[in-house]
Amino acid sequence: MTSLGGTDLVDWNLAVSTATRFARPGPEVSRDEARAVVTELREHAVAAERHVRAYTELDSGALDTPVLVVDRAGWIRANVAGFRQVLQPLMGRMRERREGMPAGGLLTAVGGKVTGVEVGMLLAFLSSRVLGQYETFAPPTPGLPAGEGGARAGRLLLVAPNIVHVERELGVDPHDFRLWVCLHEETHRTQFTAVPWLRDHLESEIQAFLSEADVDPATLVERFRRAAQSVTGKGQEETPRETSGDAIKEAAEESGGGLGIVDLVQTPRQREILERLTAVMSLLEGHADHVMDAVGPQVVPSVAEIREKFTKRREVGAGRLDRALRRLLGMDAKLRQYKDGERFVRTVVERTGISGFNKVWTSPNTLPTKDEIADPEIWLTRVRPEGQGRGA
Repeated sequence: MTSLGGTDLVDWNLAVSTATRFARPGPEVSRDEARAVVTELREHAVAAERHVRAYTELDSGALDTPVLVVDRAGWIRANVAGFRQVLQPLMGRMRERREGMPAGGLLTAVGGKVTGVEVGMLLAFLSSRVLGQYETFAPPTPGLPAGEGGARAGRLLLVAPNIVHVERELGVDPHDFRLWVCLHEETHRTQFTAVPWLRDHLESEIQAFLSEADVDPATLVERFRRAAQSVTGKGQEETPRETSGDAIKEAAEESGGGLGIVDLVQTPRQREILERLTAVMSLLEGHADHVMDAVGPQVVPSVAEIREKFTKRREVGAGRLDRALRRLLGMDAKLRQYKDGERFVRTVVERTGISGFNKVWTSPNTLPTKDEIADPEIWLTRVRPEGQGRGA
């Protein structure tokens, strides 16, 4: 097992320990209640797989990936491992660049410690908000196995304490809500297991994006620090939940009133790649939302109430601080992805049926562009899936 530490841009071990230390505690549940939640989520994941594959007409064949029910610390460890996996090529170029720099090793070591703390604080914030996640680039880690094929197989994480927290906050039926969440997350698992080229395509785009990054260690360390400090607050010494709202607002204003982390390392070429990535992510998120709502009425009795309350929560957020953090982390863009992507999927399915929509999974060339996500008619004209005209 490779250590998560080392002399990279980010001290990953420190990121894990910082995030785990400052992550908010989960909702209070007894040991018996916790066991019951874990058992039910696993059962719902199995049921959701059947429902999703029946509706989407997507079949992964023999390929399978594990479904893991985790706590917030488990989510943190899994994501740090995934980040490190994706960033390995960039870190390698940085090490080569550093070898020719005076005191390069010291610069990276010190910067890695500082950035490790800042990244840990970001993960601490996010760890209490994610309900589930399909890890596309998931290397196996202790207690968190990947599927057959190791780092290329992926795994589905369901974050039990966050699911319980939201179902209580919304006041919805917990059994219905858990299945509803599983329908969304299982759709993501089905996307990647049934479309074999999708993972490699995404990885290629991400690596192309990173290859355009400035690999000067001092520059990257400073950019990572600026991005993370804009969220955690300058001179921050308290936990994320105690971060000053004024500090966040000030940081947002200094960064242009809405600068996301990714904007700090963009070049014109990166913006082109990011547009393509944004279109793909909009498709994947919109597809998951569409499937969840299409299947929901048949298997989730209170789906209408859940959708109404969850959508309101998703859009409104928890308050001024939460809205500022979402903007700086790019989470507002993710909310637009859900809306735009779901509208694209719904429009195409209404016009062509689910079989016609599935033409989107044929190859990277049939994926919608950013403009086509906004105007499905452009995609329909370009791709011309069988069944076009249904519902017109």
